[in-house]
Amino acid sequence: MAAILTPIYETEFLGFSYGFRPERGQHDALDALAYGLGKRRINWVLDADIRSFFDTISHAWLIRFIEHRIGDRRIVRLIRKWLAAGVLEEGRKIETVEGTPQGAVISPLLANVYLHYVYDLWVRQWRQRQSTGDMIVVRYADDTIVGFEHQDDAERFLEDLSLRMADFELGLHPEKTRLIEFGRRAIARRRARGLSKPETFDFLGFTHYCATRRSGGGFVLGRTPARKRMRAKLRQIKEQLKATRHDGVEAQGKWLAQVLRGWLAYYAVPMSAPAITAFRHHLVDRWLHAIRRRGQKHRLAWPRMKVIANRYLSYPRIQHPWPEQRFLVNHPR
Repeated sequence: MAAILTPIYETEFLGFSYGFRPERGQHDALDALAYGLGKRRINWVLDADIRSFFDTISHAWLIRFIEHRIGDRRIVRLIRKWLAAGVLEEGRKIETVEGTPQGAVISPLLANVYLHYVYDLWVRQWRQRQSTGDMIVVRYADDTIVGFEHQDDAERFLEDLSLRMADFELGLHPEKTRLIEFGRRAIARRRARGLSKPETFDFLGFTHYCATRRSGGGFVLGRTPARKRMRAKLRQIKEQLKATRHDGVEAQGKWLAQVLRGWLAYYAVPMSAPAITAFRHHLVDRWLHAIRRRGQKHRLAWPRMKVIANRYLSYPRIQHPWPEQRFLVNHPR
């Protein structure tokens, strides 16, 4: 069903929507955001988070949105059954009166359909009719970043967005939704007012911050892996090493090499060199502690551990181009 419906809705979805769509991924959304912040007149950023989105989708509104585009009653009836199927927890069936089925292949598409009508079309109209300055939008699933040239636009948009969400039984998370001063002129403007550096925001696993180029001092968007993501991954690695403590150094080394390659494939972007180097260091440190707890290996020294690590773990290097370069290749217009 997802394979049938996806081509239909791909003709309807807007360009700033990136989540769970064919030939679009996280780095496409990150590139679009970086290009917008670096090349457009953006001075304020709204980091909006929809509270428990996948668990609070209204079934009634979703069916109305589906019926607006799909005329086959059999498909609509099947989607109704999926939404009402319920979930099993510890052998007990729990009825679902809202939200999409957890883990179902169709859920990401249904979520995109819901936000297409609730958010995307409304944002496009708001930008065309009410924005008085430059404005950018990037959405990945239920995470969205909106940039504004003027503070008044940003504040009015946030107020209108809260009302819009409430009309469709959704709400913005009060603690995770923030409006911050951010962009090419944010550092100079805040310094002139005697304020500290601009705040940062997280999007798709990266912390975004305002920085300046070493040569010329112009604005550059800084991106580094979010600390909570790094800590969570290192905690997972530690637990896995503890569980496989007696598998041997070779088996652990090959597994850690795969983990590191996967991590770098996503997070090794320009400006993140210190963070990915630190991640490898912490990974080796946890491997050392795991080996030392194996019988008589507690005297293994750090220099010897570095030799073992270099045998299996490649040294981190940047694997992605600057986001502006890739964005202009993918969107030559």
